Amino acid sequence: MEEVQVSIFVESRYKVNRKRIRSLVNSLLKKQGVAGKADISIAIVGDRKMRELSLKYKGEDKTRNVLSFSQAEGEPVKNSSDTLFLGDVVVSYPEVIREASAEDVLVDEKIEQLIEHGIMHLLGINHE
Repeated sequence: MEEVQVSIFVESRYKVNRKRIRSLVNSLLKKQGVAGKADISIAIVGDRKMRELSLKYKGEDKTRNVLSFSQAEGEPVKNSSDTLFLGDVVVSYPEVIREASAEDVLVDEKIEQLIEHGIMHLLGINHE
């Protein structure tokens, strides 16, 4: 399988393991049968930014743990010979901290759970 291009944007004050995120994205897409060149963007942001996105795209003035923005708008992803643009997954770092603490899991594990959740939405696989 060709390497997936994973763009990771992190607001400067947050510490995340980029290598771990790239590895997660690659193994998850491989497990879901996504072959060939693919491009996905992961953003780790603060509550203020997440609240802005939630209001703009969901009409809700509240923060949330994860949002995903598909390039295919809800259609299951189709492979092509060109690069497949999956979309963007945005994670709120402060929400990760709160949830990881409440659930007694590591911050990296919580980030992975939310990124996985967001990617499944991008692939058209919703809550089962």
